[in-house]
Amino acid sequence: MNYKNYKNVTILEHPLIKHKITLLRDRNTATSEFRSLVEEIAMLEAFEALRDLPLRDQEVETPIETCMSPVIDGKKLAIVPILRAGLGMVNGIHALVPSAKVGHIGLYRDPETHEPHEYFCKLPSPIEERLVVILDPMLATGGSAVEAVNSIKERGGEHIKFMCIIAAPEGLERLAEAHPDIEIYVGNLDRCLNEQAYICPGLGDAGDRIFGTK
Repeated sequence: MNYKNYKNVTILEHPLIKHKITLLRDRNTATSEFRSLVEEIAMLEAFEALRDLPLRDQEVETPIETCMSPVIDGKKLAIVPILRAGLGMVNGIHALVPSAKVGHIGLYRDPETHEPHEYFCKLPSPIEERLVVILDPMLATGGSAVEAVNSIKERGGEHIKFMCIIAAPEGLERLAEAHPDIEIYVGNLDRCLNEQAYICPGLGDAGDRIFGTK
């Protein structure tokens, strides 16, 4: 796919993101290091994804004088990881915005059809007043991502972004076309999906590697 045809897709090219993704791919990377890398990459991606947060001026007293200085405006963020692998990205964003509220969406993938089924959804209220950032390290077929966005829209979410670490062209195209109104941020666009719907070259099962259950 030519992702440049999709105005809502951003492939992040920062050298630190690329370097850390390479470390993630290595099968010899230990669970603790893998988990730390996922958090670090999420933080780096968030710098770009949150570049348009609204600001308002607030009076603050410095050691020198009183001045007006900008702070994040409104109800701020709702971070919504797709269970379970998306949980690994939450702390990276919380390090930047500790006040962000966290929701959860639980989806499982049918092993034969590879289509997602929702089993849990809990979102911060009022969701319609928040910027919702959906997190999932892997965007493979795109089914779970599309379903997650559907779930949030059905519950009133209007301003939605999606962040992943690596994506397959098939999944990225599916999400971009299904939801052209959301912004999608990708650490790296990989080559393709294999017959088992795993991303190639990928990094294996992100959930297993984050939680040490491989």
